[in-house]
Amino acid sequence: MSILFAGSPEFAVPSLRELQRAGLSPAAVVTQPDRPRGRGRRIESPAVKEEALRLGLRVEQPRRFSSPEFLDVLRPLKPDLLVVVAYGQILKPAALALFEKGCINLHPSLLPRLRGAAPINWSIINGDKYTGLTTFFLNEEMDAGDIIFQEKAEIHENETAGELGRRLACRGAELLVRAVGLVMEGRAARIAQDDSQATLAPRLQKTDGRIDWRAAARRVHGIIMGTNPWPGAATQRAGLPLLLWRSKIWEETGFRTSGEVLDVRPEGIVVGCGKGSVLVTEVQTPGKRRIPAGAFARGYRVERGERWGEEKPPSTREG
Repeated sequence: MSILFAGSPEFAVPSLRELQRAGLSPAAVVTQPDRPRGRGRRIESPAVKEEALRLGLRVEQPRRFSSPEFLDVLRPLKPDLLVVVAYGQILKPAALALFEKGCINLHPSLLPRLRGAAPINWSIINGDKYTGLTTFFLNEEMDAGDIIFQEKAEIHENETAGELGRRLACRGAELLVRAVGLVMEGRAARIAQDDSQATLAPRLQKTDGRIDWRAAARRVHGIIMGTNPWPGAATQRAGLPLLLWRSKIWEETGFRTSGEVLDVRPEGIVVGCGKGSVLVTEVQTPGKRRIPAGAFARGYRVERGERWGEEKPPSTREG
């Protein structure tokens, strides 16, 4: 069977490696084009491209996978199956029809929950205790195809989106190889999703990291951990921006003055929320490195009673 692999970020790299290790080497790897990134706008390649080149695999970087021009490039490969992991484009019917055995995807949620580009982030932002992994057949709708199988995964206390993503990427790679084997043998299940149970996980915007201290402590903590490593949770202190990278729930009950510093401790800074409070443990000021919040409090003279944040209407964006 001729397999094509489509993926872009670091999350997809373990899946590519596991396919190669299992003797399921792709005929080609499709990934997003190189793009300028960071303040210096230096051109960078997707993580999948770098890994594919290391493995000696053919790499293709079309602007649009579903364009007639790129499909003409793929046809001579006579691909039977497309394996997709965090590629970053929705495939059109003409592309899906190219693969006789279909197109399968690894998605880091228990579909139909959290369909979309950022399920790992939103599972933490929303305060979920569990998430999971789903292998499924792609169709024309976003993350709505028939499920092959799923596996539940606990979200650890005080786990960032980056940490959870790395853990799910490794386990998901093993599940993906199993799914490919089932498809090759013609034994893959096709379990229809219940669309009435679907929720969305839209791509994160910088505004999704803006802290509204009037929210409950669980929500504030979720935003801090769920936007790490990008875009970061942002607030204001003394009129200057401050990024919050890690926190813990200090207390979940009791109504506090929103954004008020309640205590300054060696391990961090306790800040009041609309309900309860959080212990902020890692912060960053513009142009500086991330540092423990306790060290920040000493160096920047954080005091009890000072107020963080701006008075803004609560965000209506939901995960």
